[in-house]
Amino acid sequence: MSASTGIRVACVGAGYFSQFHYGSWARMDRATPVGACDHDAAKAGATGLPAYTDPARMIAEQSPDLLDIILPPAAHADTIRTALAHGIKWIICQKPFCIDLDEARAITAEAEAAGATIIVHENFRFQPWYRTIREALDRGDIGQTLQVTFRMRPGDGQGPEAYLARQPYFQKMERFLVHETAVHWVDTFRYLLGDPVSVYADLRRINPHIAGEDAGYILFDHPNGARALYDGNRHLDHNADNLRRTMGEALFEGTEGTITLHGSGAVELRRFGSDTAKTLLPPDDWDGFGGDCVHALQTHVVAGILDGAPLENLARDYLTVERIEAAIYDSASRGCKLALQE
Repeated sequence: MSASTGIRVACVGAGYFSQFHYGSWARMDRATPVGACDHDAAKAGATGLPAYTDPARMIAEQSPDLLDIILPPAAHADTIRTALAHGIKWIICQKPFCIDLDEARAITAEAEAAGATIIVHENFRFQPWYRTIREALDRGDIGQTLQVTFRMRPGDGQGPEAYLARQPYFQKMERFLVHETAVHWVDTFRYLLGDPVSVYADLRRINPHIAGEDAGYILFDHPNGARALYDGNRHLDHNADNLRRTMGEALFEGTEGTITLHGSGAVELRRFGSDTAKTLLPPDDWDGFGGDCVHALQTHVVAGILDGAPLENLARDYLTVERIEAAIYDSASRGCKLALQE
């Protein structure tokens, strides 16, 4: 592995979302995908890569530099331990990272002890609209940020067939909306506003055919007086040709103006006292997932490995997201605002 030869990448998991991972690796000049592993041999073979059902065998035969884990949380720990046992030093692991905070802490410590680096595949902060909004906030385009609202409306959670065509394990997750989905905005809010200092959550289940919560409000207090509201409801939709592009709409309101994120991926700035908006980012035209954020994240990781560029989403840092998630569920259970502790 070197900056000139690139890296060898093997992937574990060939379910619905893996298509975006494999498609991204195939487009990279400095990464070569060398194997795909899944308990379903046909799915692994459909990637066009050397196919395996045993990750240990794939690692032994293909000698990858990096293992990309594209599996549900229950499979993360065992797969990471297999990688560590075979000397893998670079791992990307899909979110949500492990089954809970305790397991995530244990796996992070084991990887660090083995001299390995885990990057959590938390891709929403890499979506182009959030990068554009971060630049605008850093410039002070809306003055002091006071309030952020994100309304998640993917419209995919109704009835007994909800999620079965795409990710059927969603139906059986006892902790669903927050653990699987809202963690995207826990991470995005902290990327944009800094780590929250307290949280209040009110969660509920609407669809009786699933095990976990699928709607709710989460209120975050961030430093410097900013508050963020995640308003999530998987039953409702929003104005977009592709409901999964942004999965909703957002407002960033400050002392001097408002930034709006539309369902098209467009970002607009309206300053106080004006009835017109300036386009900061035009509507998205990527026909895949989330503004090509998977490719942006994986490119970021390759640059970190080969060029030494600073890496975001390291497992140790991502434990903060896990701690916030645990506090969200605790708040919902107790019905009160909770201060967040290190």
